[in-house]
Amino acid sequence: MTPSSDLRDGLLVYAPDEAARLLGVKASWLRRKAAARAIPCTFLGKHLRFSRADLEAIVAAGRQAPRSRRR
Repeated sequence: MTPSSDLRDGLLVYAPDEAARLLGVKASWLRRKAAARAIPCTFLGKHLRFSRADLEAIVAAGRQAPRSRRR
């Protein structure tokens, strides 16, 4: 099962290491934020996972409006 081939299903979940690689952040950052319930995540039993929707929400929450230039 590869992430790219199964994204259309919406059923695929990523382990923290996989999700971190896709987001370009450290897995420890994801784990810390998930433990604090500061980012969307899914627990399957005791296993932390991230759905595609979770990853999209993390990216959307991090968006910032462009700054205006001061003169």
